[in-house]
Amino acid sequence: MAGRERRSMMTGAQAAHCGSVSAISLGLPVSTAIPEAKGTLPKALFVGKAPISGKLKQRLVNEIESITMLALARSANTGLADGKLIPEVLVIGLKLTAKATGIPNEVIDLIAGQRKSGIVFVCVRDVPFEGSTREECAFAVRRAIPGRAGHTPIYQVYAGDWQPAGEAQLELAGSTIDELWASLCSQTILGTPEVENLDARIIRHTEIARLESEVDKLTRDHQRVKNPAQRNEIYAKLHKPRRSSQNCARHSDVKAIGLPLAGAGSRSETEGGPGPWPRATPKLIEIFVHHTAYS
Repeated sequence: MAGRERRSMMTGAQAAHCGSVSAISLGLPVSTAIPEAKGTLPKALFVGKAPISGKLKQRLVNEIESITMLALARSANTGLADGKLIPEVLVIGLKLTAKATGIPNEVIDLIAGQRKSGIVFVCVRDVPFEGSTREECAFAVRRAIPGRAGHTPIYQVYAGDWQPAGEAQLELAGSTIDELWASLCSQTILGTPEVENLDARIIRHTEIARLESEVDKLTRDHQRVKNPAQRNEIYAKLHKPRRSSQNCARHSDVKAIGLPLAGAGSRSETEGGPGPWPRATPKLIEIFVHHTAYS
């Protein structure tokens, strides 16, 4: 009982942090927060369990400054019913170094692949901003790509947009741990806690992202090419992904791709997109390696 009382009285300063981000700053219940003294996970914990390439090991060393367990959501500390698929949901912070160029998908795949638990990764970085720097974070999850039932699942890392660290929030929604995980996936990928038709919405979201990438490339080509005939040919190609995007967006909570109004000689305004390993406490290692036998 005393341990529960101490946990319930935990403040933001006492909770584990990744940069300035903690379970408390994310809006998660205090009951789910990991204490600061127990939050650090050593990189070595994730290297010995599965084959790992030299390149990935170098990325882990050079691009990840630290790995921190921020929160642990189970039925016992959330009031949600047990899940049938997911035993618990972890929130793990990845502090990125200046050498990291984006979301560390391979590192996320490595860590998440060793657990049956759902894991929301909070990637934190410092970036130049208005003559100074600011801290940003982006959520990421590893989730099976929607496919036909009975087939071996193929997993993919999905990530949300970068946002100021102080504005990043997560919501505990649902009545079971399975529903909570689905909602957190929806929050990460689609920006909404709604879980209805989640797989179909993720498929549409992924397709729109692919079309957006295609439009971006064609628009860059249109800006670069000087020959009028080639410019007209490229511009004509832009209409197919635009129409496809609009069709997807009619049934999606994702906006369609906008295209510039351009004639043969006009220019588009669309621009291109945007060390030592610490020790972990035995208790936290036990939390992480528990349930490693997937059912």
